[in-house]
Amino acid sequence: MNSVQIDRTLTIKYSVAMTDGVAAEIDPLALESQVCLALAVTNRAVLAVYRPLLEPLGLTHPQYLVMLALWDNAKGAGEPLSVKDIARLLQMDSATLSPMLKRLQAQGRITRVELAPKGRSLRRQALEVPPSVVERLGVELSELEHLRDALTSINTAALAAGALDSELDR
Repeated sequence: MNSVQIDRTLTIKYSVAMTDGVAAEIDPLALESQVCLALAVTNRAVLAVYRPLLEPLGLTHPQYLVMLALWDNAKGAGEPLSVKDIARLLQMDSATLSPMLKRLQAQGRITRVELAPKGRSLRRQALEVPPSVVERLGVELSELEHLRDALTSINTAALAAGALDSELDR
């Protein structure tokens, strides 16, 4: 059994079968070789870091993403975002987004898809979330920036390959 050490914490193990002294190929279907597994388990772990930070704000992680999109939009003097605009930014389908927007509206955080005063003031509290995530993860900000850039690059490639075309057209 051989091991590859990655970033102090993640060890990916793989088996190499030997036939007549020649290493056979690594099984492409081995669970620990799957990028999708690494993304899925990391997603769950990172969202678990965000959860206690967002609870005092009264936000779920998807609601936080909506608020981030609205706060970004509010920085400019642009028009309010439509449901379709937010869905595109967050790569969600409108059917998933609409109930979330209704909940945020019921909480007085948005008026349809514009920030309400309560939603604008929430931004000040939310400024504490990113540095708290970095601190709780115990990694350098540069590592997270590198990861974000790599994931964004992979996502861009997946979108260019049509990965979400049918979902985003809803």
